Amino acid sequence: MSALKKHKTSIEWEEGSENVFADLDMPDAEEKLAKARLALKINEIITKKKLKQAQAAKLLGVGQPQISLISCGHLKDFSVERLTHFLILLNQDVDIVIRKSKGQGKLRVVYA
Repeated sequence: MSALKKHKTSIEWEEGSENVFADLDMPDAEEKLAKARLALKINEIITKKKLKQAQAAKLLGVGQPQISLISCGHLKDFSVERLTHFLILLNQDVDIVIRKSKGQGKLRVVYA
């Protein structure tokens, strides 16, 4: 046996919900999650199309720094509407479905 003692440590953890922003008690958690999911899809498409940030920026009608912000998840300056518009410019269909809620209404993004 080595001179180092092995210590067992127990790590406490708590299972979270599907929304890390809500788990962290952040304001506008549902909107933040929706924007994150939209940005993730935008980034996936840009990567799949092998577009450089400058090419993606030209296609979306924005500057390259804005594409960089999206790719890094800095989304505070982007609305859900603007991100969905980017997806449309990337040849994606975006459906908005409204239905009666069984409790408090929610905003969510679902990929098909």
